[in-house]
Amino acid sequence: MELSRNFISHIKGLITDAQNNAVRAVNSERVMLYWNIGKHIVEEEQNGMQRAEYGTFLIKTLANALSKDFGSGFSSRQLNFCRQFFMNFPIVNALRSQLNWTQYRLLLRIEDKDKQSYYIEETCSNNWSARQLERQINSQLYERLLLSNNKEQVLAIAKQEAQVEKPKDIIKDPMILEFLGLKPQEAYYEKDLEQALITNIQAFLLELGNGFSFVARQKRIQLEDDDFFVDLVFYNRLLRCFVIIELKTHKITHQDIGQLQMYVNYYDRTEKQEDENPTIGILLCADKNDTMVKYALPEDNKAIMASKYQLYLPSEEQMLQQLKKQD
Repeated sequence: MELSRNFISHIKGLITDAQNNAVRAVNSERVMLYWNIGKHIVEEEQNGMQRAEYGTFLIKTLANALSKDFGSGFSSRQLNFCRQFFMNFPIVNALRSQLNWTQYRLLLRIEDKDKQSYYIEETCSNNWSARQLERQINSQLYERLLLSNNKEQVLAIAKQEAQVEKPKDIIKDPMILEFLGLKPQEAYYEKDLEQALITNIQAFLLELGNGFSFVARQKRIQLEDDDFFVDLVFYNRLLRCFVIIELKTHKITHQDIGQLQMYVNYYDRTEKQEDENPTIGILLCADKNDTMVKYALPEDNKAIMASKYQLYLPSEEQMLQQLKKQD
């Protein structure tokens, strides 16, 4: 007599759910513990006659006392984080149960409250791990979205107070592809770039943004006796349309734009359903001439975008310079 696969699968699911719930419960308790420690430290500091001196004495003395019974997990550095944690989130209801302590530690580094709020909302809605959150912060995701949108719109979309209506709401320029491991000075072909993106498809989807799913690679299009191959095809459920990406390891030309426009037209006329929005084409290139792109496309263009890719994380100075150009 054999047990059914559905029965075994159901029991496995119960065990997995229980394990996940246990991990979440531990994380939640840990977060609340550190918040409460921070609360007591701040309240005790406020009772001190000389706050600055007393605060330093308090943290050091408390760390020494706790370390004797609980080990190195309550060092002066950790207690300072607890203090900072409470001061940044003074209302316990403001804490998000989806976030763990490692994620809060990363968020505490962000001084700009709008920026901090953006990363909190995106982490919760997209279930980012601590590693994914760190990568998005380091790649200046918030600042890159501000290059093509205003702060209010970026925050409204993150908080789901506004809908994604147009590509520039979520598609970034530049795109940061440091996870590929390719060095800027190295010579590589478009097929090498494509293979690297496919190998790192999970990281690439994270970089593309919300709502993207992978559809095809080197999608064959046959027009009479001629064959054409689209580099990468995605679908975005928020924009409700196909997104075609053509890779160029050189500075794009008007011929590149014409080729992508043909692919977009093909998808609109043969693949798109009546209730879906028009296809979007992205030229992901090593360099671009914005003025050439502007004049190579119709004034009312909404289908073709050019986005430059970088193989390294941008510095804060570089991002600030780009933001100033937008003002």
